[in-house]
Parts: sequence; structure tokens; C-alpha cells
Amino acid sequence: MLPDPISLSAVPVPLILLDADARVLRCNVPAQEALGTSERRLVGLHITELFSPKTGIEKLFSRLTPYSTVSDHQVCIRSSSMPVSLHLGCHEDGLSALFVPEANRTEVEQHSKRHEMAEAVSRIALEMAHEVKNPLAALRGAAQWLAEQKDISETNREAVAQMLTGVDRIRDRIDAFLQVGPRAQVKMEATNLHTLIQDVTSYPDGIHVRRVFDPSLPEIEAHPARLRQAFENLWQNAVEAADSSIEWQTRMAPLVHLPGHRGLVVEVRITNDGRTVPKELRERLFEPYVTGKTRGSGLGLALVERVMVEHGGRVSVKSENGRTIMTLHLPVKQIEKQEGDR
Repeated sequence: MLPDPISLSAVPVPLILLDADARVLRCNVPAQEALGTSERRLVGLHITELFSPKTGIEKLFSRLTPYSTVSDHQVCIRSSSMPVSLHLGCHEDGLSALFVPEANRTEVEQHSKRHEMAEAVSRIALEMAHEVKNPLAALRGAAQWLAEQKDISETNREAVAQMLTGVDRIRDRIDAFLQVGPRAQVKMEATNLHTLIQDVTSYPDGIHVRRVFDPSLPEIEAHPARLRQAFENLWQNAVEAADSSIEWQTRMAPLVHLPGHRGLVVEVRITNDGRTVPKELRERLFEPYVTGKTRGSGLGLALVERVMVEHGGRVSVKSENGRTIMTLHLPVKQIEKQEGDR
């Protein structure tokens, strides 16, 4: 029995249902968008009319059994020559063809690697908290005690003052680094994204600020302070890079799938018209201490990445033709009520 249209539309990746002769019966919206045509025009077409090479697809069918799926990562969409991974399987009334465009697969792999990097940095930050901060506090305490002695010479007093300044500078750097470290389990709560964005947005001289908000956007389950930190860093990054304009945009993202989440996804974008991010930096932009600026800690976007990991979301960058777009995707989760709220 074929899945109903509602369940088919819930699949976030391109999916085509075929009859026993491998002709299209039905497909979801992502498949129509990837193939560049409507379901009405696709119905009845043979799968080899949609993908190539024909010989490769025929080999896939020769290996397909009712109890297994087969895949080929060297297939293209005929109309656009876009590389895809094609996965074939069986169901009661025919076949299913799920395909993942190469660009999407690469993006997923990049996000996975970045999340692994964020987790590794978190472990390093936690080690630093235990191994460095306690001895540093003892060193500052000793220097402070020396500074308070009445019989200390002026030369030594200046030396101790320099020690205190140096210790405080190290402590500030460590505190900044610890922001990308793991956080204690905190209570998530219903959060209005528009309120957070408005709180962090100012109106710098010479820069036109525009907000394009979807008023129907639902509240999300989030840690407001941490998410606000991420928005602040994105805003500061945009202000420093912009020539004349910055735009915030919010909307639902019905075609976006987040790993481990089966539900709605919201999208937040911040766009500036400044210089583009160098190509060699884009893939590493969310790693600690990677920056294209002459000043700054290089931890701002690493913090954004960490906050996205904490919330089950993701962040990406697109920078070309004099525009840089930072995009956040965040899951809309069921907010659990406490006993006292019922």
C-alpha cells in the first residue's frame, strides 16, 4: 500500500515512488524542486528518463531484492547534470527511489565535521578550566598579597602591577575560550527569536538596518542567554563587515532536515553587503581562532557553532557577489510543561 500524501510530504529529502516497472507514481516537493518540474509532469516517466547513466541504473535494478536496498553515488539528474546519490528499495506496491544531491551531501558532511570539532574544543576548554584557572587564581592571589605589602619598593610594586595585569589578561582569554566549552545542563524555555534579535540590534551610523520577520513564527525551546550570545556575535560580525546595510530575516524552513529532529525547523538569516569572506576561510570560519579580521579573538563564530550544537541546530555561511549571509537553522520542539504549569 502506498504512503498517503501527508506522510510522503513529511520526508525531508527527495523521494520518488515507482511502480513495478520503475515508472513514477508520486513524488514529494523536495524531489520536484531537485528535478525542476512538477509531479504532474513526472508521473509515468521511467526512472532512466530522470537519471543517468542508464546502464548504471539498470545494474542497480539487477542487484535489488525485496529485502535490501541498493545505492549508487555516481548518478546524475539528466536535466541538470547534478550529481546525486541514488538509493532504491522495495515496498508492497512497487519501488522507492530516494536521492540526495551532491551539494546537500557535502553540506551535511561539513556540518558533521564541524560538530565534531566543536565537541573536541569543548573537551579542551573543560581541561583548561581545571588545569589552568586554579593555579592562575593562586598566582593572582600571591601577586595581590605582594602589592598590598607596605615595605615593598616602588620598583617591585611596578613589577607586581605588571604581573597582575598579565594574569588578568590571561584570565580574560581563558574566560573567552571557555565560552565555546561545554555548558552545564540548563533549563530550556519558550523563547521568542524576534525579541532576542531586537535586543541585540542597534543602528550604527551609516548602516541601514532592515528586519524581515515572519510574524507567524512559533516560539522555540531554547536557552535565551546562550542564544542571545550567538545573535550578538553574528550581529557584531555583520556590523564590522558591512559597508552600508544589514538585514535580519526569519522564516520557516519546511525543506530543511536536522539530524535527530522530526519536526518543524525555523531559519534565521543575517546578511551584510560588506567584503566577502575569502574562499580559503569559509570552511574553517567556525573553528576557534580562525578569522579574516586583523583584530578580534577569532572565537565569536566558534561560539555560534557551539550554541547551535547545544540547541540541535546548525549554522552555515554563504559569501559571494559582495554579500555575506549567515544562516541558522533551529528545531521547533515540543516544550514540556512543569507540574506547576498544568
